[in-house]
Amino acid sequence: MKKSFLKILTDYFQPSRFPGGRPIHQGEELSNQFPVRTPPIYEKYIVPIPQNIGKPPQLIVQKGDKVLKGTLIARADGFVSANLHAPTSGTVDDVVEIPGATGAQIPAIVILSDGEDTPCTDLAPIENWLEVEPKVLFNRVAEAGIVGMGGASFPTAVKLSPPPDKKIDTLIINASECEPYLTADERAMLEHPEMIAKGIAVLARILGVRNVIVGIEDNKPEAQAILAAPCAMYGIKIENLPVRYPQGSEKQLIFALTHRKVPTGGLPMDVGVVVQNVGTALAVAEAVIEGKPSYERIVTVTGDPLVNPGNWKLRIGTPVHEVIKLAAGVKGPVAKVIMGGPMMGFAQRSLDASICKNSSGVLLLDPKTAEQYLSNPCIRCGRCVDGCVMNLLCCTISAAVDCNEFDTAENLHVMDCIECGCCAYACPSSRPLVQHMRRAKAEILAKRRRAAAENKQGEKK
Repeated sequence: MKKSFLKILTDYFQPSRFPGGRPIHQGEELSNQFPVRTPPIYEKYIVPIPQNIGKPPQLIVQKGDKVLKGTLIARADGFVSANLHAPTSGTVDDVVEIPGATGAQIPAIVILSDGEDTPCTDLAPIENWLEVEPKVLFNRVAEAGIVGMGGASFPTAVKLSPPPDKKIDTLIINASECEPYLTADERAMLEHPEMIAKGIAVLARILGVRNVIVGIEDNKPEAQAILAAPCAMYGIKIENLPVRYPQGSEKQLIFALTHRKVPTGGLPMDVGVVVQNVGTALAVAEAVIEGKPSYERIVTVTGDPLVNPGNWKLRIGTPVHEVIKLAAGVKGPVAKVIMGGPMMGFAQRSLDASICKNSSGVLLLDPKTAEQYLSNPCIRCGRCVDGCVMNLLCCTISAAVDCNEFDTAENLHVMDCIECGCCAYACPSSRPLVQHMRRAKAEILAKRRRAAAENKQGEKK
């Protein structure tokens, strides 16, 4: 996104509850005023199999099998994995390769709809969820295949099972939705406040905590107001936060709400906190109270080139080219199609990618809004360093990557980078700083894997 010098200057005078960051607020008005819409059932869904961080689930259906809406089609394979369910009733047609959100080819199941959308009843509603053992609720979250809806796609059941030596005393619900243009969480709060409050209460029961905080940025006053009463019923506190990107990042949100600092290389559980997204809380409530697996979610479809931006409840496996048709197509030139938001999303090389559990948005940018990286020389202005929420020397790391000095980048703690994009947003030289960080981390991880393989081979000898 392009930014003026005046915008960069005023960034320094905005309030913040954590170091660094930027008060980015752009594009939400395109989609946040319209109720969530539901598209018709499509003839075909192409469901990516890897939809979670960790090990992909193991396929348990084959070509020709009949499935119902919510039928288990791939079973979690290991601790850090998540079940996968059919988005509608029909027939398994094939397993194909499609572009994933990051551009790499991934396997996907093709399901041909029978048009009936007949639901599977394997997961019965848990009507007495306030009285049952927390283990029953935990098992339901795992069975439903719920992952982090904020974009990370970390299996929710794993987050809800910290090691015995990690004592959790606080649950934080990320309702900040700080990424520009995206309003799916805001619409979810406006339209499903009671269900979200119940989902948060379920999460708190599983963890056994009483201190529960919902962090919402102050550009969503209606959402704060409508959530207040249902949250109060379960003793859930709502905290107003100033607009500041990347407020929704776990470490920054924890610091903003509790002043606890997650150590380098550590996790939120190291400071007694678990963070869940507000969309995840809604999915948890649907799984427990309605017996509904995670096969659909609210997605923001937006951008100036679109005729009719808004939010839709989309099934997993819906192709991006069909999603754009829901918004009545485009009315002008498109420079980029991004899965997610403009700061942390991934530009797409093909419209054949499909909606996944962590697909928060599909964003189209016009040539005036999208800025192409020019990679001019660094002028040592320090704006990237000032904006970095992890206190990294971004410009120095970038220079090291330019020279293929990845050991230097590692010594400068590049592995702590959360790839939020604040550095690139502030850079007047339009350097590809996030890409440099990603490249450095990939090279470092590849080096570690080679070293581990060599050590293993040496032990065998």
